[in-house]
Amino acid sequence: MVQENIPKKNSRSKIAAGLALLLLLWLVILSIKIYTYASVSDPSPADAAIVLGAAAWGDVPSPVFEERIKHAINLYRTGQVQVLIFTGGVGEGERLAESAVAREYAIRHGVSAAHIYCETTSRITYENLTGARQIVEQQNLTRVLIVSDPLHTRRAVTIARDLGLEASPSPTPTSRYVTRKSRLRFLLRETLFYAAYLLRR
Repeated sequence: MVQENIPKKNSRSKIAAGLALLLLLWLVILSIKIYTYASVSDPSPADAAIVLGAAAWGDVPSPVFEERIKHAINLYRTGQVQVLIFTGGVGEGERLAESAVAREYAIRHGVSAAHIYCETTSRITYENLTGARQIVEQQNLTRVLIVSDPLHTRRAVTIARDLGLEASPSPTPTSRYVTRKSRLRFLLRETLFYAAYLLRR
């Protein structure tokens, strides 16, 4: 009696395991790229610094956001950029846009209001950069630096360049994510977000 060719469960299991292993390997590679890119900072002059939004508590930036704002102010003071572009809309339960809070903080610390631009509607990184691109185009700016936490810059710069911006990284020299646990959690989160973005590209 001739047996029918029936797909074996073992074969399917091996294929599934192989695909899972490849996916895991890809995610590990992405995490390594994110981690190594975190130390890359472009010292060349640029027209503007795009500061990616983070939480604001009332009229005060959260510690994470404050680190980004302070770094952008330093870029402005040293002449590496001529203008600052703050991004970020109104967070849940808040009344002020993140970018508006950042603007007032920068003005209090010596940045001319004439050299600050804001987009006030975004909630996520892609929206931050889409709004910032509109300002870049309206103001006839060219080269920009992306200011964010070190582990965030790989994804942010990739998105910025995909949007047509001439962008380079300028991560904050310090980060609020200082413990091993918090940095690992942030790295895992960024790896998943970066992978999801690359798959949707």
